Amino acid sequence: MIKIAIVDDQSLMREGLKTILNNYDDLNVVALGNDGRDACDLCVKYTIDVLLLDIRMPNLNGVEAVKEIKRLNNDVKIIMLTTFDDEDYIVEAIANGANGYLFKDIEYDELVRNIRAVYNNQYIMPSKVANVIAKRLMNQEKNRSELQTYNLTSRELEIASMLKEGFTNKQIANGICISEGTVKN
Repeated sequence: MIKIAIVDDQSLMREGLKTILNNYDDLNVVALGNDGRDACDLCVKYTIDVLLLDIRMPNLNGVEAVKEIKRLNNDVKIIMLTTFDDEDYIVEAIANGANGYLFKDIEYDELVRNIRAVYNNQYIMPSKVANVIAKRLMNQEKNRSELQTYNLTSRELEIASMLKEGFTNKQIANGICISEGTVKN
C-alpha cells in the first residue's frame, strides 16, 4: 500500500484528489495539508511514501518545503503537482530533491501511474519540464566553457560559483577552508 499525503492550499483540490486516489486498491491518502509548513509537519508525524505538493502556498512555498522535508526525512518521495511552469520553480524543486514535477491538468490514471513510478524510485516529469531542465543544463555547460577560456582553476570556479550564489568572502573562506585574503585575491 502506497501511503500518500496531499498538500495544496485549495481544499477542493486536496479533497478531490483524496477521493479519487483512495479508489485505487494500492493507494491510501493518509494526510492532507494546506501549506508548506503543514507538509513538513505531516512528513514528521506520519509515515508517508509519496507527497503530492503544490508550489505556491502561504506560509512556506513548495520549493522551500522540499528543502526542509528532504533535510528531515530523505525517504519521502515528493511530486510537485502544480499549475506553474516557471523555469526557476522547476529547476529549484528538482535540484532540492523533488522526485517529479507534474501539472494539475494531468489525467487521473496518468497521475496514478506516476505516483507508482516515483514510489518505485523513478523520476517523472512531462517533456515540457524535461526541456526546461535540459535547457538550463546546456546553458550551465556553455557558461562553464566560457569560464574555461579564462583559464580559471577549479577552485576559482568554485569561488566564483559561491559568489554568484551570494556568499560573502568570509562565508566562502569558512566553507572551503581557505583564508579570507585568498578568497579576495
